[in-house]
Amino acid sequence: MKLRHLNLHLCGLGLLFTLTTQAATPSPENFKNPPATYRPHTLWFWNNTPVTREGIDEQIIGLHDNSGYGGIGILPFGTEFTPKYLSDEYFDLYVYAVRKAAEQGLKVTLYDEYGFPSGSAGAINGDNTPRFMERYPDLTIKRLDKIEREVSNGETYCESLPKEGKLMGVVAMNIDTKERIDLSAKISGDTLRWTAPQGSWKVMQFVCVTDGDPNMDYLDPAAAQAFIDMIHEAYYKRMPDAFGPVITHTFYDEVTIYRAQGRVWTPRFNEIYEERYGSNPILFYPALWYDIGPETQAARNALFTLRSDLYAEAYPQAITRWSREHNTIATGHQDNEEIVNPVGTSGDLMKCFRYLEMPGIDKIGTTRPTITRPAEKFYKIVASAAYNWDHSLVMAETYGLMGDLSMDSLRSVAIDQFIKGVNWFIPHAAWYNDKKVTFKPELSARNPHYADSLYDFTTFLARLQYMLQNDARFVTDVAVLYPIHTMQGDHYFDGPIRPYEGGVKIPYLDYVQVGEILSNEICRDYQWLHPEVLAANCTVDKTGLKLNNKVQYNTFRTLIIPASKTISTKTLEQALALFQNGGKVIFTSLLPTQSTEIGQDARIAELMAALLPQGTKRNTNNAGGEVLFVSHPDAASLTEALQSETPADVTFEPGKPLRYIHKERDGKALYYLANFSPAPYNAPIALRGKLRLEAWNPHTGERTPIKTTYQRQGNMTTTHFDLALQGRESIFIVEQ
Repeated sequence: MKLRHLNLHLCGLGLLFTLTTQAATPSPENFKNPPATYRPHTLWFWNNTPVTREGIDEQIIGLHDNSGYGGIGILPFGTEFTPKYLSDEYFDLYVYAVRKAAEQGLKVTLYDEYGFPSGSAGAINGDNTPRFMERYPDLTIKRLDKIEREVSNGETYCESLPKEGKLMGVVAMNIDTKERIDLSAKISGDTLRWTAPQGSWKVMQFVCVTDGDPNMDYLDPAAAQAFIDMIHEAYYKRMPDAFGPVITHTFYDEVTIYRAQGRVWTPRFNEIYEERYGSNPILFYPALWYDIGPETQAARNALFTLRSDLYAEAYPQAITRWSREHNTIATGHQDNEEIVNPVGTSGDLMKCFRYLEMPGIDKIGTTRPTITRPAEKFYKIVASAAYNWDHSLVMAETYGLMGDLSMDSLRSVAIDQFIKGVNWFIPHAAWYNDKKVTFKPELSARNPHYADSLYDFTTFLARLQYMLQNDARFVTDVAVLYPIHTMQGDHYFDGPIRPYEGGVKIPYLDYVQVGEILSNEICRDYQWLHPEVLAANCTVDKTGLKLNNKVQYNTFRTLIIPASKTISTKTLEQALALFQNGGKVIFTSLLPTQSTEIGQDARIAELMAALLPQGTKRNTNNAGGEVLFVSHPDAASLTEALQSETPADVTFEPGKPLRYIHKERDGKALYYLANFSPAPYNAPIALRGKLRLEAWNPHTGERTPIKTTYQRQGNMTTTHFDLALQGRESIFIVEQ
């Protein structure tokens, strides 16, 4: 097909696309019958089979007319897929599919890989051809190795330096005192000679080597750009006018740093560290494996923070920039988002989305070998990552490897995601060859299991997306610190569990538990706050702790600090300022004692003494500030700790809470509430403020007025009404 033919066809359809989401007042008619642009985009596996134009014609019509999808993301998959990936025949077929999608009014998401994870161009879950490695062998994943030998008491260490890879440095560490010596000056040619002083010493050579993994170096912007040039530009040059009108998104899948034995590194690490921090990191390197004494926590934070920065600045930032330049929105997700200690898998599950326009998560399966898959415990972390860096869209790829779920289960999973901040929903998946489905369910109307109900379900999803897929501001007055500093401080390489599982489990962590109690048990909504955002983009005054974003701004009256051994001085300084200005600070399970900064443990002790004098569990001041230590967080203790004279954002009858999310759209309050119980719900609810309300039902599209009464509580007005919901039903409460 000629490119000019495609261009004329798209112009004839008059398709429009805008990258800026709007927060205009929702229309009742559009809620009842959502525009196609709000219908969910499904992944469409071109799986283990020859794909033809005839098959494309038939299936695209079915996905639109019978299944109710608004878009597709084409995912080539499996060794038997033809035509050959990235061949002229492949692109002819792909362009044809884009044209057919445009004819049906479907949008297209550009999935960036053959199989997954993104980064190899077909080597894994594709046809086993490492196209990226073949073209760019020097830009594949690198690994940090340690070559170690012990010497003592005048013994001479004489070893050749490694012939492969880049030597990052050589350090001798006294096993008993933890004294460390940089041995760089002892290198002559390709040999290191050093005579050990008194004591027992480990001599460690650190070398960055090519791992052999076929994926791009996830820490290297040059590798990211090479991958984009190889994949995305190949699509763009064949159909440039489709980007924006029809191809509206790019999608990356399953990237991770648990590869390379969990020791993903990059040769320019030391150079970048010196550029940014003005010092050489080599004396910190032993901390990647060992306790190096009082500096251990700070050293690990310095190294792992930079690694997570490089991870975020490589592919996520590059693909976001490219997507914006090509009139599309970038989204994607990590592999193994559900690891409680993410340092070995995602680096920093919040920060890896710092530059991504639409952070995402994957709800896949119920189990993998030795790992439960509770992705729902991490939805709010990914959504909060969006809010922390002033984004509004949050993606979830959902249902893969979950089997032929009942419609009630499909709906409940989706409601849970939207309640926790998701607003861009990607069903996994429709399968070109429905006789070779690798990861059930097959989510098209061809599946008898869903033939009579799928269109109604995608309409329900479209109503949720119509109401929430916009720049509406997330509203809460409770912030919870994302405790990445304590996780980085206690992480190390070659831990006792597989890199795939995170490498190191940290037994005292309770942040996931605290988040689950808030979300699911006492139903008090909150936002995760990254410590770097807390330090750089938050201020404190008498109204509270202010997140100073343009769109996703908030004022928090309560800051919860989950179990942390290690914390930054700036975090505690902000907590102290909140307390002094009448706010509330709640510590849970473990109080911090160590600093992320070298030599600042005494400052941590000083700040903690001001917040919570030693031996106490509660501290108050004349400004109304309060600090609490909840040693064993559960629903009862956290409910008590959160009590305040100021009414909560949403107040439920005791024992009858609902899960909810509160947004502010076009200056008006918007609540989405859900009853996850199979039993009907009927109880009074109070909302902060004086509001005139309607109920909008996403299951039916109907609207009903709400009879309200008003009460004064202190200097606040609250709006009261009775709400009835059937089991597993949800509702929008819309301010008029």
